[in-house]
Parts: sequence; C-alpha cells; structure tokens
Amino acid sequence: MDSLTYKTISANQGTVDKKWVLVDASEQTLGRMSSKIAKILRGKYKPSFTPHVDCGDNVIVINAEKINLSGNKWENKEYIRYTGYPGGQKSLTAKELFDKDPTRLIEKSVKGMLPKNKLGAQLFRNLKVYVGENHKQEGQNPISINLKELK
Repeated sequence: MDSLTYKTISANQGTVDKKWVLVDASEQTLGRMSSKIAKILRGKYKPSFTPHVDCGDNVIVINAEKINLSGNKWENKEYIRYTGYPGGQKSLTAKELFDKDPTRLIEKSVKGMLPKNKLGAQLFRNLKVYVGENHKQEGQNPISINLKELK
C-alpha cells in the first residue's frame, strides 16, 4: 500500500535549534515590541514549535533607554508591588521606573506576556536587556533582526 504517511514531529530539548537574536529597541513602542519578543522567546515563529518545550531563541535587546510609550502612559501607567508588610503597597509610574532602570520596563513587559509557570520562568532567562549599544554576548554571534518585518 503506497500512501503518504505524515508524522507529527514534537521537539524536545535535544532536537531544539536555538539561536541568538539581537533586537534594537530604539524608536520602538514598548507593547508591540514586547509581544514580538515574547513570541521569539516562546518559539512561535518556528515551524517546529512545541507548546511544552523551550524551543525559542535567546534574545538580546539593546538601546533600552530609547523606548517609546504611546499616549499618556508615561504618567498614567503604574507598576504596583507589595512588600509583605501592612501598609507596604508601593507604586511607581512608568516614568519613575524608567528613570531608575530602563531595562526593568522592558523586562516586566515581556515577562507579563510569557506563560505563568516553570516554562515561563525558563523562557525569561533567555532574555538579556542592555542600556546602550554594548552587550556581553558578542561571542554568540547574534543575528540582528528588524521587529517591524515580523507579524
């Protein structure tokens, strides 16, 4: 019997092809950029995507200090945290958080778009965010991509 047989290929840790990707954050909108970075980290742009495996690429983000937020989000968007003590709820606006550390703004945005489980924590470790042009992953020979070309 000559019939075409197709097998669904499920990726695992041994068969995953991980690459290093360089993203320039200058003149990018935070939410749009973060959602595309989360998809790259997750591996959704690859044909061998498997939901339960870390099959995404490692992402390096440079120029975190040149990010844009649309509308009045610099003043109105709040990041709330709780210290664990009574009366310990603290909040920062996006501008205050950006002035403290611009990388945290991107990290918090991308982390919120990843799964909330062990896989999400593992995927988040594949993200490196830097202020300025210089980064420590030169030895990995990252491929520079333009996020505006991705859908």
